[in-house]
Amino acid sequence: MAKEVPGAASSAGTFTERARRAQLIAVTTELVADEGYQGASLSRIAERAELSKAAVLYHVGSKDALIQAAYAHTLTALTSDVARAVQAAAPAEAPAAYIRAMIGHLGEHPRHTRMLIEALSHGVEEHASAERWQPLAEILEAAGVAGAGESRTVALVIGGGIDAIVREGLEDPDYDTAAAAEQLAALTAGSGWVRR
Repeated sequence: MAKEVPGAASSAGTFTERARRAQLIAVTTELVADEGYQGASLSRIAERAELSKAAVLYHVGSKDALIQAAYAHTLTALTSDVARAVQAAAPAEAPAAYIRAMIGHLGEHPRHTRMLIEALSHGVEEHASAERWQPLAEILEAAGVAGAGESRTVALVIGGGIDAIVREGLEDPDYDTAAAAEQLAALTAGSGWVRR
């Protein structure tokens, strides 16, 4: 019977089994990022991991389970980095920390970015809009945004700016996403959205 694949890390299984799952998640992320969802077949994953297809199935159960695990792993890495940055900042600086951390992580990990895009575009995970904007809206409210309705709109605008900067960085490796993150943070602070 195939074992269930945890999202990011698990204490289930032996050290070797956990290491193998981590390897398969990394290989899957690379293949999905480099060749798209369709290019990440179990056969290709097995070949790149230097395993048999049966060994891959033993560890993960199915391609869908493995894609889900790779998606969860990349999302956890992103949200953990952003959460650390926001928690380390004073409330008034938290929106800028969020912007810098989101753009920084996605810029430093372009395969994570592509993995997330591919997974979402192929229905790997249902993603409600509020799951994206609500955490930022709460950060904006804590920083001094007037009201919940306003913070939602501002969070949507900032999220769109982040997406555009990250997309531009993927298309043009010479585009300075760090400088763009600073500009977006300055626009956010200078717009009067965030009171200091």
